[in-house]
Amino acid sequence: MDDNEFYKERAEDCLRISKIPPGLYDAYDVKKGLRDKDGNGVRAGITNISKVIGVNRTGDGSEPCDGRLSYRGYDIRDIVLHHGDSGLRFEEAAYLLLFGNLPSKEETEEFRKVLTDHMELPGDFVKDFILRESGHDIMNTMARGVLGLSAYDRSANDNSLGNVIRQCLEIISKLPMLAVYGYQAYSHYDNKGHLVIFRPDPDKGVSENIMHMLRPKGDFSPLEVEVLDAMLTLHVEHGGGNNSAFTARVVASSGSDSYSVIAAALLSLKGPKHGGANIKVMEMFQDIKDHVSDTDDKGEVAAYLKKIVSKEAFDRQGLVYGMGHAVYTLSDPRAILLKDFARKLAKEKGREKDLRLLESIEELSPDIIRGKKCGAKKICANVDLYSGLLYDMLGIPKELFTPMFAVARAVGWSAHRIEELVTSGKIIRPRYISIAEDRDFVPLDMRRE
Repeated sequence: MDDNEFYKERAEDCLRISKIPPGLYDAYDVKKGLRDKDGNGVRAGITNISKVIGVNRTGDGSEPCDGRLSYRGYDIRDIVLHHGDSGLRFEEAAYLLLFGNLPSKEETEEFRKVLTDHMELPGDFVKDFILRESGHDIMNTMARGVLGLSAYDRSANDNSLGNVIRQCLEIISKLPMLAVYGYQAYSHYDNKGHLVIFRPDPDKGVSENIMHMLRPKGDFSPLEVEVLDAMLTLHVEHGGGNNSAFTARVVASSGSDSYSVIAAALLSLKGPKHGGANIKVMEMFQDIKDHVSDTDDKGEVAAYLKKIVSKEAFDRQGLVYGMGHAVYTLSDPRAILLKDFARKLAKEKGREKDLRLLESIEELSPDIIRGKKCGAKKICANVDLYSGLLYDMLGIPKELFTPMFAVARAVGWSAHRIEELVTSGKIIRPRYISIAEDRDFVPLDMRRE
């Protein structure tokens, strides 16, 4: 038997033994995916980091409302739109999430300097962990790099609060380097491109440094830096219940080190059902452009969207990527803010027609989805609908879409890692109902083929 035949037969075995009858979830009152039938998450913890609201609770239950997101009690719209003239939204939001207060100008600048001072990677790290081990999956490169950093930390397993704060800040600082250098190594070794890597500028913030390292000639506009800064700010945190933040808390609850916590969260985020969704949006976006002769014709766009929802087009999964959210119902505040930035950048880049297509998808999809899926809840655009186009207009390659998300979200993971360390002290261990039946053991020489 060759390897392919062996794996095919073993796959059939796994299918047979792994299928759980759907009715058993109701019979045992198990919340599949830790969510009830209405999509509400099972209460697994308490957090003071951020708040995500998609419905208003009433005496009779709940009703949909415009989405709200706050960091440490401050509305995300105020953080993004009223950040002052520092141009360091990301640094301000990170400081707030980690330390609980909005920083002053002096504290913001001091914090920016702390982050940029720790951006440089140690010793021969770039050669040993990035160039020598390059690969097409930049999220894997980043996770491997984070774990590799632990080898340079003599206090890697010290979980005292001060040391964990230091570790988290160093990881947050170095993730942009792991992402950009990882992409440049991939571009060189896999795509036969040139290999030129640039050091960060100690006088710039995180967002401008990312643009500087990707486009070292400085051929980017102030608006581009502002847009990236806003995007990172909007991605830094989104409640303890999202998959990667929960992963961070699960690993932290075991007593593991900060490097393992962040690496695990990274590998959770890379999934297409989580941080990788913006790439699926852009793939769907291109597929629509390839099959619709006039994307300004809403009738044509609607007809093709119906094919997508009916599993007749694109990836035949029946999903309109960038639409719908586990919590938000009427609107995702992040998508609203990103759409405004997209309008500004599309005008600068001459990409208004592309933006109009996304706006048509946002407008047309809800009725099409509800028409196909009876009983579907209210559907709104989520943050991924516009983030992919924004990254594309910024000249950021698609291989870095999810890594940019991770660069930002490491702040939230760090805040959850710290909160779990300070307040929990108990390993997260949910219960699974076993339906395995007892069987009599059969000695090896009595087993049949």
